[in-house]
Amino acid sequence: MMQFTGTPSHSLHQIAPFSIPTMNKNQIHQARPWPGFPTSKGLASFGDANCMEQLLIHCANAIESNDATLAQQIIWVLNNIAPPDGDSNQRLTSAFLQALIVRAAKSGSCKMLAAMANAHRNLSVETHTFSVIELANFVDLTPWHRFGFTTANAAILEAVEGYSVIHIVDLSSTYCMQIPTLIDAIANRFEGPPLVKLTVPGVPKDVPPLLDLTYEELGSKLVNFARSRNVMLEFRAVPSTHADGFASLIDQLRLQHLVYAEAGEALVINCHMMLHYIPEETSSPLPNTNSNPYTFQPTLNPSLRTMFLKALRGLNPTIAILVDEDADLTSNNLVCRLRSAFNYLWIPYDTVDTFLPIGSKQRQWYEANICWKVENVIAHEGLQRVERVESKSRWVQRMRNAEFRGVSFGDETVSEVKTMLDEHAAGWGLKKEDDDLVLTWKGHNAVFATAWVPG
Repeated sequence: MMQFTGTPSHSLHQIAPFSIPTMNKNQIHQARPWPGFPTSKGLASFGDANCMEQLLIHCANAIESNDATLAQQIIWVLNNIAPPDGDSNQRLTSAFLQALIVRAAKSGSCKMLAAMANAHRNLSVETHTFSVIELANFVDLTPWHRFGFTTANAAILEAVEGYSVIHIVDLSSTYCMQIPTLIDAIANRFEGPPLVKLTVPGVPKDVPPLLDLTYEELGSKLVNFARSRNVMLEFRAVPSTHADGFASLIDQLRLQHLVYAEAGEALVINCHMMLHYIPEETSSPLPNTNSNPYTFQPTLNPSLRTMFLKALRGLNPTIAILVDEDADLTSNNLVCRLRSAFNYLWIPYDTVDTFLPIGSKQRQWYEANICWKVENVIAHEGLQRVERVESKSRWVQRMRNAEFRGVSFGDETVSEVKTMLDEHAAGWGLKKEDDDLVLTWKGHNAVFATAWVPG
């Protein structure tokens, strides 16, 4: 079992899990263990999670300083103590090592070491493209997504009670997988089912999970499902992407809002693990026009996330739900980012042992998705690094700055979440922090859910 206690960071000169001698070029090409390092039989002392984390940090620093000799020495040790098919600690470390090798391959003098160290590894992370049925089953495996689905649907149902038209904007990383359950609940309303409008950003995602359907095909399936429940559903995919803060989607919503706001239509904004893909900074100043909801002075260079949330607030939604992972992977410093990611992403590696057998296809898909996340966090920079997860406290502050007001989840919602968690491994838990709900694994925060109304 892996447990981390959030110990304060130490400077690298204070951390000395092992001593590394210098090497000449001839020694680099030797197949035997590096001089001064233990043999394979003596590597057990390096096998705990804290030591592996420190090895990864030393490796990251060596790569950043283009010290190919030192980096290769550490890679040799990590290759031996962290096989990709080992226990959860080892698989976690292996994923980070792979990501560091990818980073090394992109840097100047470390290209040579990357080629050598990766002689028996595959650099590319191959993620599975799911069918609808596969993805539906996949997201049901753990509460990671189901927690957000359950809390969001309960809050939405309460907020839209009495409305005859409900417009849901689904900004979700899971292709509307929570919508069928919401439609089922809406169909059973005492006052009868409303007209449901569903709008999604219709540009194919380049982040996992991936789906083998177009948005048009997905929309057709959802419309047919709703019809089977006697619910009229209108589906629309607006070409829009997280890369520019969903600017075209915001434009379309603003136009619709002017038309339908006075008609008593409920507007629901459902953000499920999608907003952390919005870049932190603008790549260039945006136009300052009165017609553009993203109207800011270019000299301020505002965050696209700030602009997006302010634009959402301008739509005056009936309710906005924000569900995301509770971690901070935004640091520009590689070592800080590695520490945060290592002390968070152990959770999915630890949980997988409780519900998927070794060697199963679903387990391969599950861990490939985590490996993709690790690689994106560690190996990439700039706009290529889209995995910029922020902590709950940071998102709460962002929402408040955008003039949203938090609302509490009711006792019924809490009860539904607890019932759902009973279907999964005993390590999952639920705690309430102010108005928010947090999914935990062995006491560690994993995913948070928040609900908001215009302040």
